[in-house]
Amino acid sequence: MNIKPEIVERVIGFDAHPDTFTAALVRGPTPVAAVIEKTFNKVAMAQLESWAKKHTTEKDLIVVEASGNSFQVVRSLQVLERKALVLESCQLGKLKEVHANNDKLSAVRIAKAYLAGTAKEVWVPDARSQERRDIYHAHRKSQKRTTQLRNRLQSYLSDNAVRLKKGTPLTKIKEARQLIKKKRTWSTLQWQVIEGILMELQHAEKQRRHWHSLIAQEVLNDALLLSMVRLCGVREITAFALGAFIGDIQRFANPRKLVKYIGLHPAFDHSGNGGWDGGIGGHGHKELRRLLIQGAQAIVRCAHTPLAKWSKKLLARTGQRNLVLAAVARKMAVAIWYLMVGRWSQLEEIDKPLAIKVSKIIGELSASALKKLDKKRRPFRQEIYQQLKTGRYYLLDPNKISGQKQPMPTSAVSA
Repeated sequence: MNIKPEIVERVIGFDAHPDTFTAALVRGPTPVAAVIEKTFNKVAMAQLESWAKKHTTEKDLIVVEASGNSFQVVRSLQVLERKALVLESCQLGKLKEVHANNDKLSAVRIAKAYLAGTAKEVWVPDARSQERRDIYHAHRKSQKRTTQLRNRLQSYLSDNAVRLKKGTPLTKIKEARQLIKKKRTWSTLQWQVIEGILMELQHAEKQRRHWHSLIAQEVLNDALLLSMVRLCGVREITAFALGAFIGDIQRFANPRKLVKYIGLHPAFDHSGNGGWDGGIGGHGHKELRRLLIQGAQAIVRCAHTPLAKWSKKLLARTGQRNLVLAAVARKMAVAIWYLMVGRWSQLEEIDKPLAIKVSKIIGELSASALKKLDKKRRPFRQEIYQQLKTGRYYLLDPNKISGQKQPMPTSAVSA
């Protein structure tokens, strides 16, 4: 929620760049009545602390447009006991004048957009959530790079009339090299090309495993992240991403808020005699939505869970697989909200699917990570089982009506 303009003396529009910033000191309750007291153009970012101490007070509100370094700017200002917010760049970009724009105009526009009350505030992640986001993005980039190089190698082999069987483990470089060499007689230059791609693939795969191991380690060491693994369709990558991007669950007052944040509510536009009902694409958090849809696909393929049976009935009734996946993903989001706020019941036993899931997560840990933790795989697995039994748990009820209030269980305490 935006801080009410009447409780601040001035709103300071702040246009931040990597090396410089421009600020506009605006006083007034509304955009029409606003008076621009002073502007500071292209001040060196290194002078941010001294500038804030000299030209701003604790009663001022500094509003920053979301950009690459906006979170760090806000954190630096908060250390100086200055109130600062980050505003969504999408809405602010629509207010930009096509024929004229510079940093001064942008700073004034940011301040007036806040006074108008139309700009959405962006949550500034805490230090832990920010670190997790950085790790997650690094893993995604390494994963993407590995896929690109694998496809590049297969494309080159196909151009030379060599087709590998589906599922050939190309990331096992030694085996892949021997297999490719047997396929045909390669010239010296052709083999150098293949060797070069394999070297790049080996490096990308090593990076991917490093980040994946770090993610698995973080999930196993955090009770909240580990508790989400109990949900069918959620493994270490999804649990880690949920912790990184959701952060403090208290900023979502109810499950519907979280569903909307992820973007699992359908879009619609009803006006006059016409109307349009769309899908779930184009709004919300794209990455979390993608992960939960993937988890929903795993649930639909499952045959024994209550939610899987419910999804199959819905699929038989509607015949629309995408609709069913979205509905299942929405139920997963609701379960995640209840679990993260502490509404759980004790898990009495570890079933076979959960045991397999835990074994796979521990299997992602590198030997160096286990050595650093001073753990052996089998005893470590038993420790994780015990944590799961004493940690958070929420039973996903496929028949629960959305919006129906549920009492807090007597056993609901923070893990």
